[in-house]
Amino acid sequence: MTLRELKILASQGEGLRLEFKKKAAFPEKIVRELIALANTAGGYLLIGVDDDGTVSGQRYIEEEIYVMEKAISALIFPPLEYDLETLQLNEKKGVAIFQISRSDTGPHFLWEENRKKSYVRVADRTVQASKEIWEILKKSRNQADVVFTYGQKEEVLMKLLAEWGKITVKSYAKQAKLPRFLASRTLIRLTLANVLEIHPQESEDFFTLKETRV
Repeated sequence: MTLRELKILASQGEGLRLEFKKKAAFPEKIVRELIALANTAGGYLLIGVDDDGTVSGQRYIEEEIYVMEKAISALIFPPLEYDLETLQLNEKKGVAIFQISRSDTGPHFLWEENRKKSYVRVADRTVQASKEIWEILKKSRNQADVVFTYGQKEEVLMKLLAEWGKITVKSYAKQAKLPRFLASRTLIRLTLANVLEIHPQESEDFFTLKETRV
């Protein structure tokens, strides 16, 4: 990647497929961004780029890369594949370009507080994946066509979606008088069947009909 290409990329601002870091401080937190990119749509992590997209570079960029690669190797499961490129701006400063493809081996996760935690990308933010997101990521990588029976609970769901436009696991369970696990399972199955679409949120995910855009 040339400097001109890098500046054009950075000028787009942080988004679904693009994350900036001035330096690799707290690499155990930065790996969340890489996990989110791999679990969502792939993209770039640029180290040596300011939050506003200024390509300012970072001194001793090789040390920043070393710290990041060590964290990636030690903290991310299953192992994350990526391409790495270094662009020197001058004798002292450079930019590290981590390119991540949407993974076929995920969902990727790290161990935090003695449990698996995974992340996804929502616009320019990284959010922790809910149980539903985790199951959808895990099952969608290599699944056959999902077959489901359209019964009473699905009929109630469609009526609620027609009225409200979107629904959460909690609201569906309450309105359909279902245990939460069964409401969750139904929404996951219909999402895998391409009937519904899940919208990850920091607080509570919601679901819409597949053709609906929110």
